[in-house]
This record gives sequence, C-alpha cells and structure tokens, in this order.
Amino acid sequence: METLWKPLEELNAYGGARECIERGRMPVQISGCIDGQKSHLISGLAQSKKWTVIVAANERKARELLADYRMYDKEAVFYPAKDVIFYSADVHGNAVETERLKTIKSLFDQEGGTVITTMTAGMEYVQSLSVYKKSCRRLEEGGQVDLEELTRSLADMGYERQGQVDGPGEYSIRGGILDIYPPTGECPYRIELWGDEIDTIRSFDVESQRSIERVSELVIFPAMEIILTQEQMRQGFAKIAKEQKKLQEKFKKAKNFEAFNRLADTMKEWRERVEYTRSGTGLESFLLYFDSEAGSFFNFFDPAETLFVVDEPVRCREAMEAVEAEFRESMESRLEKGLLLPGQMEVLYSAEAVSTMLSRKSTLYLTMLDGLPKDLTVRENYHLQCQAIASYNKHFELLVEDMKKWRQQGYRILMLCGSRTRAKRLASDFGEYDLPAFYRETLDKPLQPGEIMVSYGRLSKGFSYTQLRFVVVTESDIFGAKNRTTKKRQKQYNGKVIQSFNELNVGDYVIHENHGLGIYRGIEKIKVDNVAKDFVKIEYGDGGNLYVPASSLDVLQKYASQDAARKPKLNKLNTVEWKKTKTRVRGAVKEIARELVELYAKRQEQPGYRFSPDTVWQTEFEEMFPYEETADQLDAIAATKRDMESGKVMDRLICGDVGYGKTEVAIRAAFKAVNDNKQVAFLVPTTILAQQHYNTIRERLGDYPINVEMMSRFRTPSQQKKTIEKLKRGEVDIVIGTHRLLSKDVAFKDLGLLIVDEEQRFGVTHKEKIKQMKGDVDVLTLSATPIPRTLHMSLVGIRDMSVLEEPPVDRLPIQTFVMEHSSETIREAINRELVRGGQVYYVYNRVHNIDEVASEISGLVPDANVAFAHGQMSERELERIMMGFIEGEIDVLIATTIIETGLDISNVNTIIIDNADQMGLSQLYQLRGRVGRSNRTAYAFLMYKKDKILREVAEKRLAAIREYTDLGSGIKVAMRDLEIRGAGNLLGAAQSGHMEAVGYELYCKMLSEAVRTMKGEQPEKEDLDTNIDLQVDAFIPASYIKSEYQKLDMYKRIAALENEGERSDMEDELIDRFGDIPHAAQNLLRIAVLKAAAHRSGILQIAQKPDGIWFYMQPDAVLDVAKIPAMIEAFEGKLRYISGNDAHFLYLQKALETGKSTAAVTGRTAAKEKRLQAERIFAAAESVVEAIAGVGGGERETKGTGFAAAEPADASNAKK
Repeated sequence: METLWKPLEELNAYGGARECIERGRMPVQISGCIDGQKSHLISGLAQSKKWTVIVAANERKARELLADYRMYDKEAVFYPAKDVIFYSADVHGNAVETERLKTIKSLFDQEGGTVITTMTAGMEYVQSLSVYKKSCRRLEEGGQVDLEELTRSLADMGYERQGQVDGPGEYSIRGGILDIYPPTGECPYRIELWGDEIDTIRSFDVESQRSIERVSELVIFPAMEIILTQEQMRQGFAKIAKEQKKLQEKFKKAKNFEAFNRLADTMKEWRERVEYTRSGTGLESFLLYFDSEAGSFFNFFDPAETLFVVDEPVRCREAMEAVEAEFRESMESRLEKGLLLPGQMEVLYSAEAVSTMLSRKSTLYLTMLDGLPKDLTVRENYHLQCQAIASYNKHFELLVEDMKKWRQQGYRILMLCGSRTRAKRLASDFGEYDLPAFYRETLDKPLQPGEIMVSYGRLSKGFSYTQLRFVVVTESDIFGAKNRTTKKRQKQYNGKVIQSFNELNVGDYVIHENHGLGIYRGIEKIKVDNVAKDFVKIEYGDGGNLYVPASSLDVLQKYASQDAARKPKLNKLNTVEWKKTKTRVRGAVKEIARELVELYAKRQEQPGYRFSPDTVWQTEFEEMFPYEETADQLDAIAATKRDMESGKVMDRLICGDVGYGKTEVAIRAAFKAVNDNKQVAFLVPTTILAQQHYNTIRERLGDYPINVEMMSRFRTPSQQKKTIEKLKRGEVDIVIGTHRLLSKDVAFKDLGLLIVDEEQRFGVTHKEKIKQMKGDVDVLTLSATPIPRTLHMSLVGIRDMSVLEEPPVDRLPIQTFVMEHSSETIREAINRELVRGGQVYYVYNRVHNIDEVASEISGLVPDANVAFAHGQMSERELERIMMGFIEGEIDVLIATTIIETGLDISNVNTIIIDNADQMGLSQLYQLRGRVGRSNRTAYAFLMYKKDKILREVAEKRLAAIREYTDLGSGIKVAMRDLEIRGAGNLLGAAQSGHMEAVGYELYCKMLSEAVRTMKGEQPEKEDLDTNIDLQVDAFIPASYIKSEYQKLDMYKRIAALENEGERSDMEDELIDRFGDIPHAAQNLLRIAVLKAAAHRSGILQIAQKPDGIWFYMQPDAVLDVAKIPAMIEAFEGKLRYISGNDAHFLYLQKALETGKSTAAVTGRTAAKEKRLQAERIFAAAESVVEAIAGVGGGERETKGTGFAAAEPADASNAKK
C-alpha cells in the first residue's frame, strides 16, 4: 500500500492527527473529507492501533464504506444493527443475527482488524464479550467429552436438536456421532466419539450428508446472541413477575381492564414460548431483567488498543435521535395498551449516552464541513483540501485531457481498475494518447511527480489531494458503472431436488406402480420362519393392506397433485381400475411424446443463420453488467451463444424464478443479434411488462448506438405507425411489444431473433401466430415457472433448456418477521418505509372486501396515497393503477397475489402479507421475492389472524412458524406444489389431469420412457420387477438409524443400487453418517446388488423354499439351450433344472447345510452360525445368477423357452 500511504505523510492534518492518537490527545476532528477519500485516510491512521471501529450513520453508508475499506483491509467485517421495534415478532429472519455472531467471533479469532458498524448498532444493549468467551466450546481430536453435558450446553447456546442437520444452529446425535452446524461456520461438522474420547472431527456437506475433510479441532460458538445460565433465567423471571404485578395493579386502579387482561395474556404467551424453546430466543427486549451487566457493542473493544472513527457525526446523531424517537413513541403506545413491561423500554441507550461514550474513547470525527453536534468538543481540529473526481461518463478523451493537465502540474496519478485485464488494457490505451502509463500488480512503490500508474483495486469514487498533488481515479469515475457486487462462492448442490421420502409422514398418500394409490401406515418388522425383515404397510380403499418389502421400495412414490385440499380416491387391491388408469395415461403421454419428437426432428432439418462470434463490443457490454452473474446464468448465456453461432435454428427455453436474471440473458443475446445487423423482437404478455423491459433495456444499452422502440397501448396510434414504418426500413434494432407485434401490419426488414417472455401467458391463437413468425428465426423463450429437475430430464433433447436454479446473490438479505396481525406494526412498517422514500406492497387475497382493507390502511397512515388492485378489475384500470405505482405516485398498493408474477420495482422494499398462514410456501417465497431488489434492507411481514386455535398450543404454532422462517434459508421450496405448477404450464392444461391420475413422479417416468421409444432408442415393453426372497435377516435396525424418514430414504436408495461400485459407495456413506454397519443392513445391500444382477440376467424371482433356492426366469428370457447342461454340470449336482408348468432352476437345500444342527446352539454361537448360513445362501445365489448370465440371459426378445412366470411375491403378501 506504499503507493497510497506514502503521500499521506506530507499532509499536516495526517501528521497532526497521528501524533494526537499516539499521545492520547483525543477526540480529534478532520474536516474537508469526501466519500472515496475517507477510507484512504482512515487506513493510514489505523496503523497505530490494533483495532479500528468505523461508525456510519446508516447501513447503506456503512456497507459503502465496507466495500471501499476492503481495498486496504480484506478482512474488514460488518456488524449490523438489529431492528428493535419488531422485537415482538415471533420469528426473525436470522441473517442479521448470523452476521453479528460472525463478527463477534472474529474479535476472538484475530489479534486486530477493522469493524464497520452503524450508530444504531451501538445503541442496543448486548451481553458482554466475556459471556461469549465463557460459552465457547473447543473440541479437539483425542480430547475427552461428556456427551450429556455437551448436549445441555448446546441447548443453552441456542442450538436446536434435529433428526438430521439441515441448517445453521442445528445439531443431531446418532449413537456416538454428533453432527453440529455452527452459524459462524461455512459448513456443518461431524464429531465421532469412541466412548468419551473424540475419535475424529470432519466437516460434511449438508445436501449429501457426506464428509468433506478432517479437521483437528473445532470451536463451537453460540448459535444466538443471548446466552443465559439457569440461575440468570430464574432471577430474571422473578424480576419480571414482580414488575408485571406492579403494572397490573396500576391498570386495576385506573380501571383499565382491557390492558390488564392483555398484559396477562401477552406475558403468559411469552413465557410459554420461552419455556418451550428453553433458550434465549424472544428474550432480546427483556435482556436487562436477566443480565444486568449488558452494555454497548462499543464496549467490546479495549480503549487503549482501538481507534474509533465516526463518519459525519451530525448525520449519526440525527440517525440515533430518529431511532430513539420512533422507538419511544412505538413503545409508549404499547405500554399503555398492556403489550409490554416498563423494563422493555430500556433496550436502547439514548443518543446522548452513546455520543458521550464515544467522546471518552480515542475517537476521530471525519466531516465534510466544519460542523459538529452542539455538545461535542474536540481537542484538535484539522482541515484537508480534497476534491472529488468529476464523472467522465465514458468520455475517455475528457479524462485524457485532465491527465495531461495533471502531468504538466507534476501530479502523481494512480488509476484503479476492478479487473487485472482491464487495468492492463487501460495502461496500453493511455500509451496511444502519448501518456506514459505503466501497469503494476501491487501498490508497493511510491510514485514520482508526473508518473501514471495503473493497478488492480476497487474504490467507489476517486479523489485528489490538491496540496499533495496526488490523484486517484477509479474505473467508476470513467465508466460510471455501478460497483459489481462481489459474490460468495455458492455451493453447487447436486443430487435430486426432492428425495421422495424426505417428507413422508404416516397418513400420506403413496403410489405403488402395480397397485395404485394407497395410504402409508408406517414401517413394520415382520418375522417369517425365524427371519426378520422390514415391510412398509400401505392401506388400500377396500380395507386391504399391502406389505411391500423394504428392499423393493423403488416401486413406491409419494403422491402429489395440484389441488392439495382435495382428497384423492383410493384404489382397491386386486381390481383392474388401476391398470385402466395407467393405460389411459400412457396413451396420452405417447401422444405428447410424438408431438415433441416431431417438432424436434423438423427443427433439426432447417438451416438457420450463423451469427458471428463475440466482438470486443460484446465483451465490453457484458462487463458493464452491475451484478455478479450466477453460475447458472453464465451457463445459459454460453449455451444461447453456441446456439446462435451454430447452423441450426435456435429454440431455447430459459426457466427461472422471478429475479433470477433471465432478462439479462435475453439482453445479451439481443445485443449479439444487433451486432450482426439483425432485428430483434421482444414479445411480452402485458403492457406493463413491456414498459418495464423497455426501461430496463434502454438503461442497460446506455450510450450504444442501438435504436429501441416499444409497441403497446401506451403508445398513440401515430407513434405506433411511425414505429411500424421504421421496422420495415430496418431503422429499429430492437422492438418490445405485446401481442400488437403479431398484427398483420407489422413487418420486419431482417428479423434475426425473437424473444418470448412468459410464454405460458399467451393464448392459443397468439401461440400459432408466434409459430408462424418463428419460421427460421432463432427463438429464445423465457419462463418464470421453474421447471422441476425430474421433468427437465424427461424433456431433455427435445427442447434445449437452461434452468436458472441458483438464486441471485442477495443484494441485501430480506428481514422476515412472522407475527400476529397487529395494526401497530402495520402502521410502523408503512411509516418507516415512507420515511425513507420507498413504497409498500400489502397483500390481501380476498377480492370481495379488499376495498374495506384499503380504507382501513388509509386510516392508519392518513398521509399515504393508498390504492388497491385485483384480477377482476378491467385491464385498463389495472394498468392505470400499476403504472401509477411504478411511477411512484401511489405509496401503498393493496393487492391480491397478482403481484406474484413478473413486476420488478426496486423502490418497493416492504411487503406485508395478510393471512400468510393460508398461503403455500412457494407462493410466499414468490411474493417475498417482490422486495429486496435494491441496495436497501427490505422487510417482509408475514401476519396471521389473532386466533384462539393458534393460541392454545404454543408448540404447534411454533412448529408451523418454523416452516416460514425457513423461507429465508433459500429455496426449501423445491416443494411439490411448485413442481406440479411448473409442469402443468409446460405441457398444457390437458396433461395436468393425467398427471393427477398417476401422480407426478410416475408421470415423469412414463414420459421419459415414451420419448425414448419414439426416438427409437429402446423397444417398448412392460418392465417386470425381479423379486428376491431369501432366508436371511435383511433390514435396517432401529438402533442404527432412528429417524423413520431417514430410514425410508436409505431403503429407497439401497433399492436403487445397480452394481458393486455403487454398493461400496453406499457402505462408505452409511459408515460415515451412522457408524459401523450391522449385519442385517449389510445383507440388505447385498440383496439389492443381487437383485439388479438377477434382473439383468432375465430372472423374475429368486425364492428360498424348504427344498432349496428356486430361480424363475422371465417369460421372454432367451437362454442358449445348448449351454444349459454344461452350466448345471459345473455345479456338481447342487443345481437342477425342473421342467413343466412351473419351470425353474433349483439350488438344493442340502448343499447349503453344514450337517450341524442349529437347534442346539444358542447365544453368540447361534448368531455366528446365522451369519455363516447367510454367507452360504448369498454365495450360492450369486454364483447361480452369474452362471445364468453366462448362458445368454438378458436378451429378452423371443419367447418360447417354456419358462412360466411365478406369481410375484408382493401379491402373495397382500392380506385382506
């Protein structure tokens, strides 16, 4: 950093301030500071202290400072403020808490560093650092640990026990294995114990639950901010009860019985909740009752080792006073209504107290002007002369002129670029203008007057020190580009989005491929002839039960349908109705497959236009994108370009949720087409979307000479006519429009690319017209209905598809609160949003009284302009309201869920969802995605009715709410209802009925089979299931995997094993997750592999009977009859072929017996003998299957070997 720090030494203000810091003559003020330069000055002064704490007025300022300061200190961290007003919510989004905990942990881990925070974060009471120090647990390999004691302390630290660890703050115990996911870590850890000794510690992956790498030690940091001992809890409750009594007396005297009762209810409910969670959640506002030593975050730092820097103290003071006033006002009205206790008013320091606290530490005040708050006095003040760099707005020649002027005046010039390649390019560009610039990787060399150095680095704005003749210019000064947000590496989640059994509960509907729809009734262990196995019990419509062996679970699927509320009709056992249903659906599926395949073939034959490879312009245009692309986005962009450059006609579908960056993919493709002098048509379903895309594209294309026009009802007839003429002459490059573009009078000079947005919202006639328009034009279709992976697989190779599954890097996390409907909160939330100049969505999903709700809200916030919108309005009126909202004339929009699709307004950052408990998760997820699209913190309030039913059982309510908070933790919403919705639109309405009939997964399976058949890849025949019934114990003992759904999941995955390689992977995973594998489970794995091999060899059933093991062949199995005698001979009399109606191979029981009678042996010897017997049975069965494969099993085309099929085993298990 020499290049940047050396010039500071020539500054009087810098030298003076540095001396004051060293001698402790503080506080000091430096005025004349400007935005980009503040971080430069602080980084120079910070070198004399271990810690630097930079305090800004609000979160946006703090995050800007953080981005700049990371140029000087990559490890700088941010400590966000909590929202004190909404402490009363049942559930908070945990993103803020996690970020705070990570910062507190870094105070332990590092010797020194930089923390950036806001003034309001310093106002809150928090527990002291020593509390966190005391409650940390350090575990190391070879160390001793008492599991029971550790479990207790994990609960005190705020960890929740789960069956399987899925998210931060959870732990689970299975036998001697403890899994834990500290919120401060990147991934969870698995601790394996040997008795009380820690054997190994490994990190593992949440999705696959497999280990990643070994670590020698692990520090477990608390999972929440409030950590209390049992003694503190006891004392705190006593204080609270005392205060509650006092307040109730007061209400009684005043005859305010409503408040009296409300206080009793509120406190009772709160206490139930705390006792239920047994931890500090929900205690934030009661902190001082429990921990009298709590203080400010600013007290975490040793005053002698820390430099505090306050950015614009006047602004900071205003921010604190605003928070204080808002808090006081809100709390006082709640106190009067009996919603809280007086001590809960004390969760904030006053603005004055925080100012005084800081003025007594070594604090540096940076201001632009000279002013300071009235009661602040400083020991010294210094002034700087500093100027901001004017923005050149991509006018390179202006920059060159300035550079020449600066060089003549002997300035030292530093240019910073956000990428190394661009920096090198810039250095050579200057050379062409006779400016001798050089590129240097690191900033370690002081500059001489007149030198121009270009280097890598990111700052938001440039600055120049006039006295020093030193100037720093950044890339954003030249190009005006917004900062690209840096991106956390997203973990790539492989594996299925839904493991079919992860949510299967007793009572759920399941589908058995051969018997149809039944109800899952749990796992039962059944002993037959002294051999134990697990069966899954399914109840059918006529009271019949079907027991499916757990080793053949691959024929079962969870049933999911579009209408979750409607109960499906159960099938009956042993009737033909299920077969009929399957045949009907199979016919329909075949039809679909034919259409799709024909379409595909036709497209393959047509030659298309080959676009030329990317130009320099294209690269430059893509680098101007202000956000970091997600991996999926980059894949989609690359695939689209490949299609455009190839000789065939492109027809690509891009699926992804709202806000996942589909539009950017389309814009880049459009830019590429225009570069080749082709025209682009962008077709959208609604006028409003047209307007939005038009604005986005205009803004994104900026200064490029590309002509963009719009065709929709927002254009007058004469404007439209002009546009049509220009299109014919080729003067318009990109046209965006509604179905108006499909009218007969619209013609193009040379159309090269058609982009269709939200295809599923166009009617049939429009779709036909689009098809005609397509012809040999490249087409890119965007769709917001996310396509589930399973359906994706069956459509692969028919449509080219790119799926954007990875959510965009969160601009800022959305703070989600779940609470009872409360007018207080609604008023506060709306006011708070309006104060910062934003707008609010209020979702109310009933059309009939939406106007009443609107007038109610107007009553709460009389200053706001409130309007309502719903789908039953006339299109024009809806448009008028929506446009008013987009243009900012309406402050609060009360709407039904129509806002769920497609609108993107970055000024809306608060959403209130009424009756949230009645909406599906995916719907809530979509709605919540409507806010948080800018660099401000967004709020989402999910409200449910005040309701006795919810009140009665605090636990139930909490369980339901747990689901909602998970919203914040990414798309747990790979949920069924979303899978189904996505599928329906893609295949058309007719198909969703068939999907209902057989369930989603079976439908996908049928579709992919039909497509393969149509393409001629495999002959169509009903695949027969191989059954194995051997007398060995084969099940997963309850002591090995306790959780029923994990067990089901394992059964299903074991049933799908195909070969030895997969089996050894499975063994590794079982040992890794659950410890050593018991023999019964080992047998289960062996049976699965045997079953797969038998199926390949054409064997229908292997059954062990008193006289030996019977092998039945499939009816159409082809065996080389000439080789059979030799095969039988090789077994030396142990194997026979039995002909007749019931033809089969028989491996004789005698060959399996050792001659010892097992009746006499008991205990350990018996277990050993049982294992040896199992080994003999497996060896025999495996050798026969191998031999049969050797005589040509598997080729199953012609019939006539005289092998009859046996009745499948699971039919014999069906008991009335």
